[in-house]
Amino acid sequence: MGGPRPALIAVAHGSRDPRSAATMYAVVEQLAAARPDLDVRLAFLDLNAPSVDQVVDAVAAEGHSHAVVVPLLLGSAFHARVDLPGMLAAARARHPRMQLTQADVLGADTRVIAALRDRVRESLAVSSLGQVFPARSRLGIAMAAVGSSSATANARTAQIARQLAAITGLPAEICFATTAPSLPEAVSALRARGADHILVAPWFLAPGLLTDRLEAAAPSLVHAPTIGAHPLLTDVILDRYIAASALPLKLSA
Repeated sequence: MGGPRPALIAVAHGSRDPRSAATMYAVVEQLAAARPDLDVRLAFLDLNAPSVDQVVDAVAAEGHSHAVVVPLLLGSAFHARVDLPGMLAAARARHPRMQLTQADVLGADTRVIAALRDRVRESLAVSSLGQVFPARSRLGIAMAAVGSSSATANARTAQIARQLAAITGLPAEICFATTAPSLPEAVSALRARGADHILVAPWFLAPGLLTDRLEAAAPSLVHAPTIGAHPLLTDVILDRYIAASALPLKLSA
């Protein structure tokens, strides 16, 4: 298939916390460095600039006839199913000659889970918990996520915690920042399973209000960093772009 490759618009959630936007910029900088042949842009759904509208308008003004929009979201909730499609529908009305394709969310891709595993390992290596890591039965992971009003969505996130347990060889329990079970409840469950050292693994792309809330709820525990600009995340974003653009692109080695 010939012609210029579609622009890649990575769309982040947005936050009042400047650490969140800085992390998303780092993710997109790593993405652009991995694929210098692509026009890679960052947009935000809310609270930060540039907005989705601003980036789409800029890409159209610069002559692109096609852009693939990749939501930098871990779940397919309201933002991915309603907010972003509505924004893109309005953008198509403004730019009827431009094709806008929404890619899938990052979701529970095994590579994103592996990236969180790496953050756990990094955190263990620089903390006192690293000394007890060989005694795996004594160490447990509380995987902390946002939480949803949907029991089905929370059950899917709990499955991710089980996958994290499988690839780390450590017991893991799910907890949520906005609903039950809470972090203290997950810690209690892990202690009941025999763990006497607990590490918190945040199922978040970037730090912000909710990760701060989790740290405040258990300040004595070791909290791993968020997933952030991990090479595996770059691979997943590019895969979402390729699948949506239907172009025969290969990931860089």
